[in-house]
Amino acid sequence: MEEIFGIPTPLLFGQLLLGLINGAFYALLSLGLAVIFGMLNVINFTHGAQFMMGAFVAWMLLNYLGIGYWGALLLAPLIVGITGVILERTMIARLYKLDHLYGLLLTFGVGLIIEGLFRNEFGSSGMPYRIPPELTGAWDLGFMFMPIYRGWVVVVALVMCLATWLVIEKTKIGSYLRAATENPALVQAFGINVPRMMTLTYGAGVALAAFAGVLAAPIYSVNPQMGANLIIIVFAVVVIGGMGSILGSVITGFALGVIEGLTKVFYPEASSTVIFVVMAIVLLARPAGLFGRS
Repeated sequence: MEEIFGIPTPLLFGQLLLGLINGAFYALLSLGLAVIFGMLNVINFTHGAQFMMGAFVAWMLLNYLGIGYWGALLLAPLIVGITGVILERTMIARLYKLDHLYGLLLTFGVGLIIEGLFRNEFGSSGMPYRIPPELTGAWDLGFMFMPIYRGWVVVVALVMCLATWLVIEKTKIGSYLRAATENPALVQAFGINVPRMMTLTYGAGVALAAFAGVLAAPIYSVNPQMGANLIIIVFAVVVIGGMGSILGSVITGFALGVIEGLTKVFYPEASSTVIFVVMAIVLLARPAGLFGRS
């Protein structure tokens, strides 16, 4: 068996693939957080619960209505995004002129309530969600077998991240959003409904979290804690990339997933803390993050 740095090739590339999978979820979730913080200046601690809701909505669509994976990819982000719109209109919109801490505390509390409601209804044990037949099996790459579904997750996460970045940075809608962040009164004077734009932006960020939840459902068991297990790491990713930086969140998410995967091979004891070590080093050298603005 071939080895690289004394590590069997299948083990090394298997952990790299696992790192890319985790990185895909880090990137998608941190992308939604960066969109919400960058455009609305709200630290959305409900994001992990909304990720979990996406997976649960996919599970309920399948088990209660017979709507499979492909339908859930479209419907679950839409349904969870609507709940995000309601949350923004009824609660978060009242906090825009206050300190960030108020938004953080509100969304943290709402996240705990949502998680508690789902735990009370469905219990703490995970529920399986089957991979669609079109994406079962594996590709033989010669040096390893790559599950088709996991390759799909990496590709679709990359496409979604790139599409979101293009919309925000290269389109007229994106320019309105960025302008509304800097000077909402001026944008409002041009006849643009800024409150509605901010509501839809929050809904879109929530929908990204739900989309990631649907992708995660066949890989991880669908359970109320699945978002809580990821949200702290995702916040670390956002801080390293730069709060509010769309491109920074995407690049940092994938990079840290790979670093975490390689750490599991070469120094497993540090795999659960390596991301936070990187965060500490980055904050000491560059407090605004790698791609952030001071």
